Amino acid sequence: MPEHDRYLLLSTSALSPAALLRGLKPDWLNDPKVWRTEVLAGLVVALALIPEAISFSIIAGVDPAIGLFASFTMAVTIAIVGGRRAMISAATGAVALVIAPLNREHGLGYLVAAVILAGVFQVVLGALGVAKLMRFVPRSVMVGFVNALAILIFMAQVPEMHDVPWAVYPLIIGGLALMVFFPKVTKVIPAPLVSIVILTVITVAAGIAVPTVGDKGELPSSLPVPGLPDVPFTIDTLTTIAPYALAMALVGLMESLMTAKLVDDITDTHSSKTRESIGQGIANIVTGFFGGMGGCAMIGQTMINVRVSGARTRLSTFLAGAFLMVLCVVFGPVVSDIPMAALVAVMVMVSFATFDWHSIAPKTLKRMPAGEITVMVITVACVVASHNLAIGVVVGTITAMVIFAKRVAHLANVTAVTDPDGGSVVYSVTGELFFASSNDLVGQFNYATDPDKVVIDLTAAHIWDASSVAALDAIETKYKQRGKSIEIIGLNKPSAQIHEKLSGELAGSH
Repeated sequence: MPEHDRYLLLSTSALSPAALLRGLKPDWLNDPKVWRTEVLAGLVVALALIPEAISFSIIAGVDPAIGLFASFTMAVTIAIVGGRRAMISAATGAVALVIAPLNREHGLGYLVAAVILAGVFQVVLGALGVAKLMRFVPRSVMVGFVNALAILIFMAQVPEMHDVPWAVYPLIIGGLALMVFFPKVTKVIPAPLVSIVILTVITVAAGIAVPTVGDKGELPSSLPVPGLPDVPFTIDTLTTIAPYALAMALVGLMESLMTAKLVDDITDTHSSKTRESIGQGIANIVTGFFGGMGGCAMIGQTMINVRVSGARTRLSTFLAGAFLMVLCVVFGPVVSDIPMAALVAVMVMVSFATFDWHSIAPKTLKRMPAGEITVMVITVACVVASHNLAIGVVVGTITAMVIFAKRVAHLANVTAVTDPDGGSVVYSVTGELFFASSNDLVGQFNYATDPDKVVIDLTAAHIWDASSVAALDAIETKYKQRGKSIEIIGLNKPSAQIHEKLSGELAGSH
């Protein structure tokens, strides 16, 4: 295990306390530059989390404190047990949308119980290796996911720019200008933090009346207290919450694993997706017992942390959660005065930084295969239309698989060579034989005019499924009905095994 990945890792090994502490202390803890980057990144993320957590609470139909508590417990817990360093997990819109109907119909107790059960599902799915399914997500879906995400982040800011005082617009423009030009002066302090502070000072000092964080909802004045959900512990309760919990678990895992993969690409480092899956489950269980609404990885906040602020360790994630509670409980009145325009400017900047502009450049589109562009567009369209990243990824991946199957299906070819004496014919089959390609196979033989001896050479082919075996059985039957002998040769070992196992056993193959 890399040295830096042992930071905050809970260990059950039989090490002495001194040895254990040495193992938990990575080299970067002695680097003031890293500390400064991580601490300031955590502070920027915490400030950006507050209005988002309040907004997601409103979507879920719960008190703003529930979303803020969830963001605190998710971030702090995932910093310890998660698999992807510097990734931010908190209350999210996707999870809020899934569990909102449960809260509306049955109340907060059932919502909290569903969050705990969702966490249990995530731990089980993580232990079963669900993270390995990520290898089936093609690059075109990943690009579509990132671009859709950037669009959603921007779209979420539009209501904050509609029907507001005119002073909001120059504040947003000023905030964007600060974030573009301030890094050219110094990168010691993150530009988003500078932008938030300066715009807050201007609006308070000049008495400019614009929407503020305080307008979104009242901030909590105390820390969350652990407890059990207020529901009857019966089978009826379980059957009520289980569908919502499973949906939340799947959506949360998909968004978290996609975000982890994106951070891997940005930082050129590897992360344990299985540990992240189990970690998400543990974080949701902890959040549920503290009365929170649950959550998953937050792509927008993660981009602020990793891409904009340059954070790379678990410390920034931990501090984002810790600062969130400190800001709410201790500095609530000050935070309430932050103009929403300052946070809108940060998120607009994040959306522009997140979008893969290279993917839509005319030069790229000219070179890219039409199928890849189609998959990317469908992924973006589904995500933007449904406001659900998981739906877009599933539909995009299925589309990519269909296009791939169609493309590979046409790679199976049959060529015939007849002996000079006319006594036999050898059919050479090349390519991948599976359900899509084997359907055309039966029609590529001349059953009536071929000689009495037919040889099918599969040296350059591979049998993948029962459909291919059924097709070969059908070809054999058609020749035998005409009194001709047929021999299949050249099967590689896996193809021979599946052919021997299924040949003659498939009803309807004749």
